[in-house]
Amino acid sequence: MKIALSAETTIDLTPALLQEYDIHIVPFSVILGDQAKLDGEMSNQDIFDYVAKNNKLPKTSAVNQFQYEEHFKKLLENYDAVIHLSLSSEISSAYRNALLAAEEFNGKVHIIDSRSLSTGIALLAFYAHDLITQGLDDNVVVEKVKARIPSIQISFVIKQLDYLYKGGRCSKLAMFGANIFHICPQIIMSDGKMAPGKKYRGLYQKVVADYIDDTLAQFNHPDLERASITYSSLDDEKEIVEMVKAKLTARGFKRIYQTYAGGTITCHCGPNTIGIAYFNDHE
Repeated sequence: MKIALSAETTIDLTPALLQEYDIHIVPFSVILGDQAKLDGEMSNQDIFDYVAKNNKLPKTSAVNQFQYEEHFKKLLENYDAVIHLSLSSEISSAYRNALLAAEEFNGKVHIIDSRSLSTGIALLAFYAHDLITQGLDDNVVVEKVKARIPSIQISFVIKQLDYLYKGGRCSKLAMFGANIFHICPQIIMSDGKMAPGKKYRGLYQKVVADYIDDTLAQFNHPDLERASITYSSLDDEKEIVEMVKAKLTARGFKRIYQTYAGGTITCHCGPNTIGIAYFNDHE
């Protein structure tokens, strides 16, 4: 059986990784004023420049039912079945739209609510790829992938709260207080939703180092096969990314992916955001 893996662009993977794991993506849309573009057609700097100029966030639009139908139809020209990993249903309508589209394909398209975002979704896709490579059929792969969803650890820290404030996710007072006192919040994906974690204070590099140490201590049963580092501001964070990679390497992770947050995710978190993801289900 030939099985296609599918996800939205919110999986935040490089073209090389998408090709390596044979993952087919369908894009969200990002709307900057009166200009709509597909996620991936603009750089994160374009988003930062738009926000700086207009003092408001771009809007993001989930993949609609028709776009999913066309995407799945094209995949089924070359595959026997499709397994689609969708952005958490708690934060997007994408999962519901994908479910509606899948009804047209007589059980050949499986939709999984990842309960995650970004490279949390990617971890599930990598695991699904491993299972497909072993020759398991589509139904078995779906059940095994669903069983691992609760063990995903994905979290991140944000240097400034401006984007969260503009998106209505924190108060103006909280934003000003955090910026004045250099407080950087941790955000954790919990039960499909973004939940506040620890609050860190100090220089950003130290904040990130403390966040990594605390995360590894709290979620201390990692599957060491894979971990990912995802960040939104490439030039600003090269040194910090190398520090994070060194910490994950010292912990024993065998393969560490470095990925750049896509447009949809960046619209909500802003610049100077960095996070890590791994499965936390090792005995």
